[in-house]
Amino acid sequence: MRVATFNILHGRTVGDGVHPQRLEDCVRRLDPDILALQEVDCDQPRSSLADLTAVAAKAMGAVAHRFVAAISGTPGATWMAATGLEQPGTAAYGIALLSRFPVASWQVVRLPRIPMRFPMYLPGPNRVMIVDEEPRAAVIAQMHTPLGLLTVANTHLSFVPGWNRRQLRRLVHDMRGFPTPRMLLGDLNMTPATVHRWSGMRPLAVADTFPADAPGRQLDHILTDDDRLRGGVTESELTPISDHRPLVVDLTGG
Repeated sequence: MRVATFNILHGRTVGDGVHPQRLEDCVRRLDPDILALQEVDCDQPRSSLADLTAVAAKAMGAVAHRFVAAISGTPGATWMAATGLEQPGTAAYGIALLSRFPVASWQVVRLPRIPMRFPMYLPGPNRVMIVDEEPRAAVIAQMHTPLGLLTVANTHLSFVPGWNRRQLRRLVHDMRGFPTPRMLLGDLNMTPATVHRWSGMRPLAVADTFPADAPGRQLDHILTDDDRLRGGVTESELTPISDHRPLVVDLTGG
């Protein structure tokens, strides 16, 4: 069973805009059975009003998929926190989980968010950025897979140190309400050591994924808290889109 997580940078090729066909080609080459996507556009002018979740679903032959908006509007422009009650056709941005296997249930988790703008100090002299942190969400699915009923979560956590740890602990706590085996995928914006410390979960795939052209950090993760799941061959290849590399692993059950 092939599992992948990919922060797709809304399908953008760095320096050359968004072409949904490139996303479709990338997903087809990855050939995942389960796919977690982050930074996903839906009905955004910058991505030709495409439903990027549907584009990916077509490419992999998904029988079930769910897009979860974190924000309504456009990042970097005018937006508000998504509620899940937005009208069809509303520009949105968030995460998606796709599966070639039937899904028994879906659940959306709205994660804790810093409620105000705040200064963030960056490396270098006099580098202060005022951050209006975007809302963060997770989606949890129970899938009927060849390895049995599997609980799978996808998320994209904050880049703000400390706050992403709080979000991770909240999500892991919520996941414990679902049956094992459990698997967590996504861009967690943390290194493997920090992720393990704050989640207690172990990696199924280890590879540097960011930045895409010369990766030196692993920010994207495929994790489990069940000894029955084993990771096999792992891939993290450069693709024509995004500033992240996808993380892909072939799983087996014990």
